[in-house]
Amino acid sequence: MEQAYHIPVLLNESIEGLNIQPDGEYVDVTFGGGGHSREILKNIETGRLFGFDQDEDAAANAFDDSRFVFVRHNFRYIRNFLRYHEVEQVDGILADLGVSSHDFDVAERGFSFRFSGALDMRMNRDAKLTAADIVNTYDEARLIQVFREYGEVNNAYRLAKQILAARQQKPVRTIDQFKEIIAPCVPKRTETKYLAKVFQALRIETNGELDVLKDFLEQSAELLKPGGRLVVITYHSLEDRLVKNFIKAGNFEGKQEKDFYGNVSSVLQAVNRKVIVPTEEEIERNPRARSAKLRIAEKQ
Repeated sequence: MEQAYHIPVLLNESIEGLNIQPDGEYVDVTFGGGGHSREILKNIETGRLFGFDQDEDAAANAFDDSRFVFVRHNFRYIRNFLRYHEVEQVDGILADLGVSSHDFDVAERGFSFRFSGALDMRMNRDAKLTAADIVNTYDEARLIQVFREYGEVNNAYRLAKQILAARQQKPVRTIDQFKEIIAPCVPKRTETKYLAKVFQALRIETNGELDVLKDFLEQSAELLKPGGRLVVITYHSLEDRLVKNFIKAGNFEGKQEKDFYGNVSSVLQAVNRKVIVPTEEEIERNPRARSAKLRIAEKQ
């Protein structure tokens, strides 16, 4: 089931990074197909694992195991739901921030430009805002900001103009319709790369991904026990920068504040000085791992 749903990325490296104790309590905030969670459970005996995922499809993968608790909610609410289960602090937290292969491969989810389907992109299908809503209702300035900041799209101004002109004729509802509208903006010979950036920008905005990540990182620093580990896998520079800066400085700008003695005030310390990336062998087995970066931190 899990192999078909999603191949876990940097599996051995992330499990090793958690430094799992048999009686510890752990959280996998991006349960998905359960690949990482399954491996965590192999390493605990009397401990517990909490798996978070807001996606109803992921809920079908939950384990029937007394050591496992599935929470069908966004991980930005990690503190509230752990407290609900009477847990104040944990020994390790894992986040794999990539969209699952399953979601990319299901046409009606609207995550991939490879398929026909609705322009949706909601990770939580109970959420109101869709990618189509953004395309149809955001004003020019806001569209430019989304494509420029979240997709690093070079011709964001032209792209926004193109969308605004088209939607005055009729609403944009489908992936095919959207691709046809923006076709004049797509550079020749780099079509795939360009579309990936545009779709990434829409997905991040639809799901509020960067705000969710910030909330999660701040809570994780509080929720970890001293010596507890935070393991985060990112897939684009916007996410990685936030994670790197937070581990380094305890804030998202990366500005280290020091006390009178010159000690950095961040409660986390990087375990891996150099970012961990997949091997060529892993990329060959799973091409979607290509852009993955793993950072590990320990609470002081």
